[in-house]
Amino acid sequence: MAGSPTARRRRLSIELKKLREHSGLTCAQVGAALDWSGSKVNRMETGSGRVQPSDIDALCRFYGTSDELREFLKSLAREAKIRGWWQQHGAGVPEWFNIYIGLEQDASVLRQYQCELVPGLMQTAAYARELHTSDAQMSPEDIDRAVRVRLERQAMLTGAEAPDAWFVVNEAAFRHVIGDRALMREQLEKVLDSTELPSVTLQVLPFDSGTYPVTGSFTMLGFPAPEDPDLVYRDGITDAVYLEGEHHVREYTRAFDGLRAAALSPQRSVQLIKTILKEHAE
Repeated sequence: MAGSPTARRRRLSIELKKLREHSGLTCAQVGAALDWSGSKVNRMETGSGRVQPSDIDALCRFYGTSDELREFLKSLAREAKIRGWWQQHGAGVPEWFNIYIGLEQDASVLRQYQCELVPGLMQTAAYARELHTSDAQMSPEDIDRAVRVRLERQAMLTGAEAPDAWFVVNEAAFRHVIGDRALMREQLEKVLDSTELPSVTLQVLPFDSGTYPVTGSFTMLGFPAPEDPDLVYRDGITDAVYLEGEHHVREYTRAFDGLRAAALSPQRSVQLIKTILKEHAE
């Protein structure tokens, strides 16, 4: 079973939708049969509403599932209510990003393209703090919480079940001075340390790479259970977009493969970062 509450909620939604589609009924028809609204059934299938174990009992009786499946779905519903460690930091982590962290914690494969910033999983505390300080709406306490969450997330790259993490990062992210040059030297050294982790592959997309097949940063997450489909994540200033479905995943996979082909090899990428590090030292 998936580990984080977010992943459990997503898995529950997927299983409930599969049961309804197998029955050949619409959300409105299921809702009418159970004296619910069709919108309640839809919220349960999209993960936008809390699902009670009693709701699972009613649905499983209606769909005629096995006792084993009913108990499994009820356990997902109960455990989806547990708060993740990252949710203890309150306003330091916006709700839309809480969802992403929960999914990231359970990913077995991570593919990320960053066009402007060093990946969050490689950032130093000082670099992350400088980024959050630019947000005038965040209090010093919120900034402290956000930085702690970012650093705690990084433990996933060194754990026993670390995901296969592959990053393609535009050269601009390493040349753009955040804070001052001393801060950037520390940050680049952290990136170089990260490239030595067995779970991490890093490629730099150089300025002279020509055209490449995408604009904007994105992350693709893959999960160990075949029942949990891959997804694409893109965030903005106030919200995030989660793209699922074979078409989206296929097109972003194609784009990421194109970025990897245009980028420097991991070995040459490390050499370029070392060159930039020397420039920051001058």
